[in-house]
Amino acid sequence: MDTPLLGWLLPKLNVIPVNQEGIDRSALKALIRVLKSGNAALVFPEGSRTLDGDLQPTQPGLGLVIAKTLAPVVPMRIFGAHEALSRGRRRLRFVPITIVIGKPIFFTTADLESPARDIYQRLSQRVMDAIGALHLK
Repeated sequence: MDTPLLGWLLPKLNVIPVNQEGIDRSALKALIRVLKSGNAALVFPEGSRTLDGDLQPTQPGLGLVIAKTLAPVVPMRIFGAHEALSRGRRRLRFVPITIVIGKPIFFTTADLESPARDIYQRLSQRVMDAIGALHLK
């Protein structure tokens, strides 16, 4: 958001800025408000782009959002993004990018009734497992 062009453009596209240094409660609250108002949102459950292009462990914030909203989740996986613009690279490479879309995951209050303390992480992991199962055909 500090880049002149992106700093102007991203808020107009309803991008919610996230402080990646820790848990950004204001971003999570904003996302929950968006979903509770009936709108859709795109969330990257890993928290940031990866260094190697492989899937990384999910963050529990997505599970918190699921628990607070019971919003359905449509898993998606982007292939080719790392090759196009890997983390740390400044130049864009023109390569094919493919997005594979999975079947929606619906959550119920029964998914929240587990006595386990790691419920948010488990909800997030359920989504990440669905993303990991998506492949190019």
